[in-house]
Amino acid sequence: MHQQKVVEMQQIAMKYQSESGEIEAVREVSFSVYEGEFVSIVGPSGCGKSTLLSIIAGLTKPSSGQVTLLGEPVVRGARSVGYMLQKDHLFEWRTIEQNTLLGLEVRRDLTPETRAYAQELLKTYDLWAFKDSYPRELSGGMRQRAALIRTLATRPSILLLDEAFSALDYQTRLSVTEDIHDIIKQVGATAILVTHDISESIALSDRVLVLSARPAELRAVHHIDMAGLSSRQRRDHPEFRSYFNLVRKELGLNGKS
Repeated sequence: MHQQKVVEMQQIAMKYQSESGEIEAVREVSFSVYEGEFVSIVGPSGCGKSTLLSIIAGLTKPSSGQVTLLGEPVVRGARSVGYMLQKDHLFEWRTIEQNTLLGLEVRRDLTPETRAYAQELLKTYDLWAFKDSYPRELSGGMRQRAALIRTLATRPSILLLDEAFSALDYQTRLSVTEDIHDIIKQVGATAILVTHDISESIALSDRVLVLSARPAELRAVHHIDMAGLSSRQRRDHPEFRSYFNLVRKELGLNGKS
């Protein structure tokens, strides 16, 4: 059983003011994420998936409801939150090693111990040979791996992945998602992934949360019973297609992923 509740969202609602009036983006969404768990959030485009991540990160304040991180109210810029976006945002003038140390530098937490941890991550995940290279010299997949190591180097309590792989071509994306799934599981990180890709959510997650169209409501929660399998093994598993068809139906899609 999962032990510690890392994130808890209670009755989260989000409304925006626009020129045409009030827009309801999120309606009464509640869920929890536990230590070491990988959770994906899927839903129609524009339904508020990324808004939920912004709320968890403390970047956006909900109109109502409460979100806690390790039992405490979320605050903007919380050190315990790691955020990884669609673009890797590596600085082209810094080497790969220098990029992976950036988060530690910003937090003024670069010590011999934290530097050694970042270097160990580079060695473990096959980027040490490229530590003195610049981002432009790496493939898209390697850049995303470097971005993940930069985020993990700060030892966040929760890792937020906002469409983190969608800029990659299909073959690279399959390879990178497998790598990153393995890294996250090996370091025991807790992660929430927002994705529009149903297959990706099933291949990576312990649970998949399905949102409705805007205003987003939590339509269903699926426990993916394929623990211990790699993302590639999951895609070949007999149950994979059943999960896929179930989520696709809930999203109102016909043959689309």
